[in-house]
Amino acid sequence: MLAKQVPDTRNVGKDAMTAEGTVNRAALPAIFNPEDLNALEQALRLKEQNPGSTVGILTMGPPRAGEIIRQGLYRGADTGWLLTDRLFAGADTLATSYALATAIKKIGDVDIVIGGRQAIDGDTAQVGPQVAQKLGLNQVTYAEEVLSINECSDCKSSRTATIKRVIDGGVETVEAPLPVVITVNGSAAPCRPQNAKLVMKYKRATCPMERPAEGTPYDNLYEERPYLTLNQWSVADVDGDVNQCGLSGSPTKVKAIKNIVFQAKESKTLTAADADIESMIKELLEEKIIG
Repeated sequence: MLAKQVPDTRNVGKDAMTAEGTVNRAALPAIFNPEDLNALEQALRLKEQNPGSTVGILTMGPPRAGEIIRQGLYRGADTGWLLTDRLFAGADTLATSYALATAIKKIGDVDIVIGGRQAIDGDTAQVGPQVAQKLGLNQVTYAEEVLSINECSDCKSSRTATIKRVIDGGVETVEAPLPVVITVNGSAAPCRPQNAKLVMKYKRATCPMERPAEGTPYDNLYEERPYLTLNQWSVADVDGDVNQCGLSGSPTKVKAIKNIVFQAKESKTLTAADADIESMIKELLEEKIIG
C-alpha cells in the first residue's frame, strides 16, 4: 500500500517554507496521513479475508519517514520500503507518482495497490490515479470499502475486486479486474489501533540510514533479527530517471504556504441579490480567504 508521512497542518508556523519554495518538513510535526490510515485498514482486512496474502507499505521521504512503516507494522503490515534520496526531494505529484511507480515495478507481483484519496499537505488526489496510469493498471477512486476478492469467469483477469465507492448523491458498487489501484476516502472505516505485541516486536525496526552507530545499544539486533531492517531504496536502486525525480521532474512549484486563522467578527445578512453576492466575493478576495 502507498502511505505518506505528512506535516501536521494544524501546526503550520512561519518556518513552514524553505527559501526554494518547498515544504520545510523538518520544521513541522510529522504524522501518518489520515486517509492512508483508512486505506491501511482496508488492506489489513483483505489480508485477513485472503489467507496467504501480505501487506507491504511503500513510502517516500527523508529517513524519518521510516516511522510510517513502523506504524504500519505495529498494526499488522508485513514489510515496507522507504524511498529516500536527495534526488527525490521537492517532488510534485508527477515526480512522486513516477518514483512510486518505478518502486512498484521493482517490487513486482502486486495484485492491489491501495492508498488514501489524498494527502493533507497537498489535497490534490492526483498521486494514486497517476500511479495507475504509469503502471497501466485499472483504478477505482473514492473507495469506501473493498468488499471482496472474487474469481472471474468471464474476464481476462482471473480475479476481481468488488468495491463500494462514494459518488455524488450516494454510493455505487463496482467490480474491477486485478491488478488494480484503489484510493480510499476518509469516510472509510478507521484504522485499527497498534498491537502491543507487534510494537514490542518492531519498535527497533529501522532503515539503514536510521540505524544506531556501532557500539551503541541494540546495534547487534539487526544481525540477529533481519526483519528489523527496513528496505531502503534510492533513485538508482529503482532504476529511476533522475530527470523525472524530485525538483527536476516537477513542472509545478509551491509558491507560498500561509497559516490563515479564521476569527469571528461581526455578522452580515445577505440577500440573494446579485449585488450582495458580488460584494461578498470581492470582500473574500480582498481578505485572501479565497483566491
